[in-house]
Amino acid sequence: MPLFGPAIPWAALGGVLLLLWKLTRNYVLPSPLDDIPGPTSSSTLKGSMARFQSRGSWPFLDHLTNDYGQVVKCTAFLGRRVLWVFDPKALHHVVVKDQDIYQESPTSIAGRKLSTGPGLLSTLGDHHRRQRKMLNPVFSIAHMRRLTPVFYEVANRLRTGIQTELNTSPAGEVDVLNWMGRTALELIGQGGFGHSFDPLVENVENDYANAIKSFVPTSSRLAPFRVLILFFEPLIDLCQRRPAVGAFVKKYWSLIPHTGMQHMKDILDVLDDTSRQIFTERKIALESNDQELKMRILEGRDLMSVMLRENMNANVADRLPDNEIIAQITTFTFAGTDTTSNAIARILHLLCLHPDVQERLRAELIEARSQNGGQDLEYDELVSLPYLDAVCRETLRLYPPVAFTSRENVRDIVMPLSTPLTLRDGTSTTSIHVPKGTTILIGIYSSNRNKEVWGDDACEWKPERWLDGKLPESVADAKIPGVYSNLMTFIGGGRACIGFKFSQLEMKVVLTMLVSSFRLSLCAGKNGDVFWNRAGIAYPTVGPDGRKPSLPLNVEPLQA
Repeated sequence: MPLFGPAIPWAALGGVLLLLWKLTRNYVLPSPLDDIPGPTSSSTLKGSMARFQSRGSWPFLDHLTNDYGQVVKCTAFLGRRVLWVFDPKALHHVVVKDQDIYQESPTSIAGRKLSTGPGLLSTLGDHHRRQRKMLNPVFSIAHMRRLTPVFYEVANRLRTGIQTELNTSPAGEVDVLNWMGRTALELIGQGGFGHSFDPLVENVENDYANAIKSFVPTSSRLAPFRVLILFFEPLIDLCQRRPAVGAFVKKYWSLIPHTGMQHMKDILDVLDDTSRQIFTERKIALESNDQELKMRILEGRDLMSVMLRENMNANVADRLPDNEIIAQITTFTFAGTDTTSNAIARILHLLCLHPDVQERLRAELIEARSQNGGQDLEYDELVSLPYLDAVCRETLRLYPPVAFTSRENVRDIVMPLSTPLTLRDGTSTTSIHVPKGTTILIGIYSSNRNKEVWGDDACEWKPERWLDGKLPESVADAKIPGVYSNLMTFIGGGRACIGFKFSQLEMKVVLTMLVSSFRLSLCAGKNGDVFWNRAGIAYPTVGPDGRKPSLPLNVEPLQA
């Protein structure tokens, strides 16, 4: 008798019963969330969330932001109820006060564990807190000061690379998105691990960069298989703890007859192999008898050196095992490359749309450099430039690279609100009963554009709002729980973006170099063609139907 033969009908029956239960729960049984207003479903199967999947779904996000209360009920696959939340008090409970109840979904955690290993983004509870405790000192301001010269060295190579391209391209048109992606990867490589991914001054084929860029599109195509990850999570854990088991599974994964699966395997192999190579080189150096080499690693300015130093000095109970340190390499690279590069590209595009802002920013940068004797600005001087800071803050407010993130409550809970919510029957409430297992979408986009907090001009890009105390009192009064500048762009609480200072430094160094060295403008005939696509990370294309992410701009060198 076949080993799995009798189990197949029972598995099929179980799947049918599970489907029927979901349909009953979502469409037949009442829920306290049904009283919350929200958009009608555009698809019986996908619900109103189907409108999120469009590359041009920005109007739908504006609809959620402006046409309902600060908590909106949406529907997802098979009518599953989803809450879009941007009420400040509710957000405080979700990401800070009740963060152990509102956790990332098991599917998200298992998927990240498969792709990046047991890093900071794929751990929960005490395990996550232990990792964060060890990693927090790595991203201190003191270390950012030490990294600033490293960032300038990369930015100088970026300037040389762009100038070289301009010498061979008389039209002066440059795809700045491509350059920003390469630069962000090199910044995380040099500043994060003391490792060079890209010389920048010349074009070289980069398997690691290609793997990073291919991950999200390939993962999206495999979305229908995502739920299967939960069934294989114990095997994923075992593979990461036991290399021999991992090698066995990797060998037989190649037998799966699915092109997307094989492409994902190749991507994950490149990411994992590179991370292990970087870590192994450092570990061999630390364990060698070459004291000079060992001290060079321990005294290094990159975050990897700091992480190894902190790990060596930590209590035995707090130390991270090798596989978790390796996972941090992949995690930091994956989390910090496209988000930062696309944010810089967005700023450059906005500076082209607002040439007066570009000129004012350039004047501030040139004046600061002049007062510094023509030398690169130190960290404290750089972060104290008011207009540069205002341009960065306003762009990250209005155009966060990630529009929302999600949580799922592990038990029934009452969510308090700072603003009364008008229900469908006309009554109002200041709290919501949220049943266990409800998906909570943290509306980063909506929180940053909330007119009750930011004023009637919340949807306008105005860097000046950050100068000379011009922010309305309602911003401070709202007590938005974001870790950065009353914004939810970098989230908040125990799962806030640990590298937001690193990202800010990257942005300011690159902008200082580019805006001081070049004048940027929109390409002739393409003024209305740059389209920013709504995706996991917003990205530009030439036109809304463009297939390749790109941002072509005219780049004109300035006299020294």
